Amino acid sequence: MAGMTKQDTTTIADAPGNVTVTRNPATGEIIAETPELSAEQGRTVIQRARAAQPAWAARPLAERATHIARLRRLLIGHSDELAQLIADCVGKTRLEALATEILPSVGGSRWYQKHARRALKPERLRSGSLLFANKRSTLYRVPWGVVGIIAPWNYPLGIPMHEIVPALLSGNTVVFKTAPETLPVGIRLAELINQTGIPEDVFTHVNIDGPLCGDLFLESGGVNKLFFTGSVRVGKILMGKAAQTLTPLSLELGGKDAMIVCGDANLERAANGAIWAGLSNAGQSCAGVERLYVHTSVYEPFMAILKRKVETLRVGRDTDFNVDMGAVCTDRQLDTIRRHLEEALAQGAKIFAQAPESSSAGSHFVAPTVLTDVTHDMTVMRDETFGPLLGVMQFQDDGQAIELANDSNYGLTASVWSGNLRRAVRMARQIRAGAVTINDHLLSHGLTETPWGGFKDSGMGRGHGKFAFEETTAAQVVISDRFAMLKRQLFWQPYSQQSYTLLKRVMTLLFKR
Repeated sequence: MAGMTKQDTTTIADAPGNVTVTRNPATGEIIAETPELSAEQGRTVIQRARAAQPAWAARPLAERATHIARLRRLLIGHSDELAQLIADCVGKTRLEALATEILPSVGGSRWYQKHARRALKPERLRSGSLLFANKRSTLYRVPWGVVGIIAPWNYPLGIPMHEIVPALLSGNTVVFKTAPETLPVGIRLAELINQTGIPEDVFTHVNIDGPLCGDLFLESGGVNKLFFTGSVRVGKILMGKAAQTLTPLSLELGGKDAMIVCGDANLERAANGAIWAGLSNAGQSCAGVERLYVHTSVYEPFMAILKRKVETLRVGRDTDFNVDMGAVCTDRQLDTIRRHLEEALAQGAKIFAQAPESSSAGSHFVAPTVLTDVTHDMTVMRDETFGPLLGVMQFQDDGQAIELANDSNYGLTASVWSGNLRRAVRMARQIRAGAVTINDHLLSHGLTETPWGGFKDSGMGRGHGKFAFEETTAAQVVISDRFAMLKRQLFWQPYSQQSYTLLKRVMTLLFKR
């Protein structure tokens, strides 16, 4: 690696050997061919990131923040280009790329920059007892060192930016792996970060085969903390590998989000919200609606509105802001969607509404579909579909709705739609999900100040807001004694009956009431 330029090391992908081919899912056209790194080259990247970290952490926070401010301005200045690139790689529309990826990245980076000093400053801890009033404890946030980030293909910019920015602000160096389907997005992000003047090896984008990347990141001498967003299956594999080296993980592993429509809900808004949260990005959102539960008193009018709106959706390639839903990104996801639909229909489900077939060429376009007569025995209502299928069931009362919402191995986000805020909050508090939104859905990821993460198979750890700084640093406490001139503490050796009696009296005096 000697003699390589700074540009070379920001996105390292010049190794001979395997090549990753990225295609536009809407057209099948090849977008990029990117060489993969070998295991030896991957280890070298991590070693160089580790060597660069102390100097980066030693820089004043204000100086680190200047690079984030420059990156934010670059993202704004290149927003049209980035929206098109994201749309080409994922298959989504440019409006979705702007609204759900670039805008949250820009706003989030500003939030992290503004609040980093408060989140990272030393904190004096109040003594919990007069017995130890002589102790002075100060909590410090210490960067982990090298942070590894493995990003998914569905939001290749919007998701990892909430990990990259706080990690860099906290004084970590970052080794970043993009999903193979969206490599050009990761490469372009690395180029923009490089343009901020960030020091060499502080941020490195790598193209490494998935299983090999997990091995390199989690072996002895690998990264100090790993952030992974992806499937439950891969998350559990990584967790098993991490156990061998006790490498801390933050895992976001998907969802099967429930949407509850109460009898007093604004039905027009709820139908629009279901379409937005369930069908944007072709349903490929971990926090998107996949299960709808509608109160029996409004079931028919709600379904009539939903049917009308779904059947007028325009599906195809975004060429002139002329479609409402784009393509499914991968062949594997396409197979999953089709299998879930075919199995549901074979078990008695019925297609209630469906958008017209796409007129665009290509096999990756799926008509958004609303299913009725579904049950929780069906895969489409239990496993993550990650596609434009909405299963709808009726409920009789709030208790049944909550029971249905919680009947899932996932618990990422959910929503309650009601005109009674107090009732909606009461219901939300009983749903086992990391974020529950009232009269909205698929929004909390864009609210930087709110924690992001879920229960059960949806993962572990919390990101965003102050939690992002807590995840990208380790807690260290320094405790000092104001009475260090004394020779011993009351309970130190040598022990005696007198010390025991005195200690017991002090305990009784301080804590009995």
